[in-house]
Amino acid sequence: MSEEQKSESKRATDTFAGMLRAFGQALEEVFDDPQLKQSAREFADSAVDSARTLAGRFGDDDVKAKFREVGRAAEEFGRSVEAYFEEGKAERRE
Repeated sequence: MSEEQKSESKRATDTFAGMLRAFGQALEEVFDDPQLKQSAREFADSAVDSARTLAGRFGDDDVKAKFREVGRAAEEFGRSVEAYFEEGKAERRE
C-alpha cells in the first residue's frame, strides 16, 4: 500500500470514527437516562475500535460498496427520524 493510500485510509478511518462518536453522543443527549447514556457510550467506543480494525480494508472495492450502503441507510434513518418529529410538530399545532 502506497503512502497516499495509507493516508487516505487513515482519513477514512478518522472520519468514520468521528461519525460513530457523534452518533453515540447524539444518542446520549436524546436519552436522558444514565443507563442508556452509558450503553450509547459503550456502543460508540466499540464501533470506533471496529473502525480502526477496518482501516486496512477501506481501499477494498467491496468494503467501499458496503459503506456506500451504510451511508444510504444512515441517510434514510435520518430522514425518517426528521419526518417523525415533523409529524409530531404538526399534530401538536392542530
